Amino acid sequence: MGLFNFFTQEIAIDLGTANTLIIHNDVVVVNEPSIVALDRNNPKNILAVGKKALMMHEKTHESIRTVRPLKDGVIADFNAAELMIREMIKKIYAKKPLFPPSWRMMICIPSSITEVEKRAVRDSAEQAGAKEVYLLHEPMAAALGIGIDVEEPVGNMIIDIGGGTTGITVIALAGIVCDQSIRVAGDEFTADIMEALRRYHSLLIGERTAEQIKIQIGAAMKDIDNPPDDMPVNGRDLVTGIPKQIMVSYQEIAEALDKSIFKIEEGILKALETTPPELASDIYRRGLYLTGGGALLRGLDKRLAAKIKLPVHIADDPLKSVVRGTGLALKHYDRYPFVMR
Repeated sequence: MGLFNFFTQEIAIDLGTANTLIIHNDVVVVNEPSIVALDRNNPKNILAVGKKALMMHEKTHESIRTVRPLKDGVIADFNAAELMIREMIKKIYAKKPLFPPSWRMMICIPSSITEVEKRAVRDSAEQAGAKEVYLLHEPMAAALGIGIDVEEPVGNMIIDIGGGTTGITVIALAGIVCDQSIRVAGDEFTADIMEALRRYHSLLIGERTAEQIKIQIGAAMKDIDNPPDDMPVNGRDLVTGIPKQIMVSYQEIAEALDKSIFKIEEGILKALETTPPELASDIYRRGLYLTGGGALLRGLDKRLAAKIKLPVHIADDPLKSVVRGTGLALKHYDRYPFVMR
């Protein structure tokens, strides 16, 4: 058994709709977009993964296709997911090791996942070379990553705004008490921006451009502290068909995202309605915790605090809090009761 342990390496994976992160020996070694570029003539032949594949996204010809293997937080394309996990794991080592280690993996899954979808995650990890696979619910991982003691009898509300789903969860005693999952998140924001520019400026832009707009000038309300400058956006004019450039302000983006953020607010209110009163009083004292990429949207904490009238805290590094928590859970995988074997 000792020899086996010597070759067993532990990695924690946050398999997200938008980004995949891997922690190995307490360091985030892989942080790449969840996208692969495949050869159409030979689907097993992987051309690029992560940032390189994202550069190709929406610019391909007929013999290359770019695939995002995850949709709404779950695996949509099984083969592509397996290839992606395998390639991401290869990125951990600068050069190929003499003896390929056997991996002990812990992977995060959304709390609203079905058994079939859970099976798909487990199978693709095993196909990619994992000896042992442990699964962990994302809100639990996020809570551990923020630094909350999840085992004490106190209620905490975690709002994880990811790429595909927003998870609104109340956690107490190392378990999930109530949980709302809505499919309004980063991807939806990106689609809203594309739609707004098409409608008001009759400008057609791609997903990547919309994503850049969201990161650079995305906002949740029209009056925010230190607002970003207007941003030049290139795209194709729908009227003339000629490429053109326009200037877009953060107020326009705030207006475009208004409906989606309203849905998130409604989800939070719904989750608070189903919370047991004792836990609700804890949440009143402690406030809500925002994590995930969506938490980086300017003014979102202020807007939620104004609507829900509770304090809203943003995690230190919201993009990495889930994978950090997964890494912590992996270290003590036999101690925490919420780890699924």
